[in-house]
Amino acid sequence: MFAAQDRRIISMWFPRLATDRVLRGSSVTGPFALTLRVVNAERLSCLNDAAEKAGLARGMSAADARAFCPDLLTAPARPDLDARFLSGLRRWALRYCPWVGREGADGLVLDVTGSTHLFGGEAQMLEDMRARALRTGLTLRLGAGHTRGAAWAFAHYGQGHIQDLAELPVAALRIDPQTVTALQRLGLRQIGDLQSAARAPLARRFGVGLMERLDQAMGIMPEPVTPEEEAPSFATRMSLPEPIGLSADVMGGVERLLVPLCDKLARHEKGARRLLLTLRRVDQASQQVELRLAAPMRDPARILPLFARGVAEVDAGFGIDMLRLEAVGIEPLAMVQLGHARRNPDQLDDLVTRLGTRIGLENIQRFLPAESHIPERAFTLAAAAFSTPDPAWSAPRPRPVQIFPPEPVTGTMGEETPRPPARFRWRRMGFETGRTTGPERIAPEWWLPDEGRHAGLRDYWQVDTREGRRLWLFYTPQNPAWFVQGEFA
Repeated sequence: MFAAQDRRIISMWFPRLATDRVLRGSSVTGPFALTLRVVNAERLSCLNDAAEKAGLARGMSAADARAFCPDLLTAPARPDLDARFLSGLRRWALRYCPWVGREGADGLVLDVTGSTHLFGGEAQMLEDMRARALRTGLTLRLGAGHTRGAAWAFAHYGQGHIQDLAELPVAALRIDPQTVTALQRLGLRQIGDLQSAARAPLARRFGVGLMERLDQAMGIMPEPVTPEEEAPSFATRMSLPEPIGLSADVMGGVERLLVPLCDKLARHEKGARRLLLTLRRVDQASQQVELRLAAPMRDPARILPLFARGVAEVDAGFGIDMLRLEAVGIEPLAMVQLGHARRNPDQLDDLVTRLGTRIGLENIQRFLPAESHIPERAFTLAAAAFSTPDPAWSAPRPRPVQIFPPEPVTGTMGEETPRPPARFRWRRMGFETGRTTGPERIAPEWWLPDEGRHAGLRDYWQVDTREGRRLWLFYTPQNPAWFVQGEFA
């Protein structure tokens, strides 16, 4: 048995975390609930106090809730925003102790051992927590104990006069509802009843998890509080003793900020995709220079010249006295071993970045292969900065360098087996057919409608004209006609 009696754990439970987050800046006083889609049905996920007093409960379908309470106001739940809000509350709770961890999706756990005297005692610390939560519009329930399980039990089930863990229901042991129901059917309704019962039969029937939860709550088995690691902040700042206004001086400051920022990115094996430079003037006005990169980077020598265009357009006013550089968009970027024989693939990324600062990264596009036999559907366009080239691009048969929409030609067709005409006109030019290769029949994709394309089959031919042009012609048997769709090199 470990020394659990010397520890003090506080459990902070926010039963209405989601609705409190939404209603903090709102004037809604009537019934309000957040809905979440569960198995193709909208159900209530969190309710305010007025909705609970109206008889509504979590898990109720939204349609039944509106029929039962016509004045009910609803909004869609946002679990991602709730998690971010709980992260902010965890940082706020660091004022009480350095060991603060999450407890589910709506709670925090604090190991306040050795820090209660800073607030005048444990009772004064708990009262300060309640007062601050009340001022910010949060519903907070607190529990304190020698173990994490006991603190959680008092926060969720120990409100009122109950001060003994043995008097709490068995649901306070953080076990699943099915196990709670089975224990109640056996007459084991309180934790004290579970303590006095034989352990071996309970372990055989319900597994060792039930006994572990009981031992953790009683302090027989340790359950540590693991503080959440702070996410790294990739930002640097510089305050200047004298204002500056020349572009060269600003670029010098940016260079000094880039070095520690890139070093921090390298330690975390990250690369910046979007950088934001904030320049504060002496009149407290701020200007920002945003730099979007074509690929993750953390090399100061490569990034610094890219800021020159944006810095040159800054109005320094009466001077700039503070610079702040932040990597607002980061991506994983592993360490790379350098060598003399290694190619430098970063040159293309640098070129795309320089062009992207002028015309926009989305306007620089590359071709990517697509799974289709139809020539005009065999490729797609994607932004070069947000895609990677496909090295496996291969054509089963030779394809022209230039492909364009089908253009009709005029000429004399064969009678039985259609072959390219001996003479034809295309783009107001006359051609005489030399060597031909084909045909290559391509059938249309019947599951993809396309009104702009000629329906039916296509027979493609490679035609070498005596005038020196190598054209890609096709013939449509269902509607006899010839078209040119490409030109070889």
